[in-house]
Amino acid sequence: MFFCKTRHLLAVLCAAFLTTAAFAQSGGKEPEAQKPTAADAAKDSQKKIDEIAEAGRALSGPAGQPECVWLGRRVVALLWRDDLDTAFRHLDLYDRFGCPSAHVQATFRCLIRQGALDPKAQDTLNGRVHACWVNPALEPVAEAAQAPVKPANQAETEAAASQKPH
Repeated sequence: MFFCKTRHLLAVLCAAFLTTAAFAQSGGKEPEAQKPTAADAAKDSQKKIDEIAEAGRALSGPAGQPECVWLGRRVVALLWRDDLDTAFRHLDLYDRFGCPSAHVQATFRCLIRQGALDPKAQDTLNGRVHACWVNPALEPVAEAAQAPVKPANQAETEAAASQKPH
């Protein structure tokens, strides 16, 4: 009887030791491939700085000031994502800096006119918001995906029918 209990206790201790060793070896951290590197962070930061500078060159008046560009683009993106509470808090700051609220309205109108986008593609949303911020009169882009695509056999049938004499 004593031997059975000792064997069970030994098995439990070995399992606990192996689990602890495996966790310590992995460091309890996420895989390295998922972590952004310092170079990626610097590149992303430089991209944001360049976009703000571009908006400052393209826009005259307060809408081109860095604080207005940064806050305004955030407000428009938050409005798009239906995060109205956060958008209104940012809009209060935007107004406090003396930024033109009409530019936020025009940018949001431009963003809506551009049509739906993939909600999981963050870069797509940020790119569209930036393009609309710089040029709120930006015309909607007609996407090729919106054009109806005929099945191959239907296109062949129509081509053959057009070649027949009437």
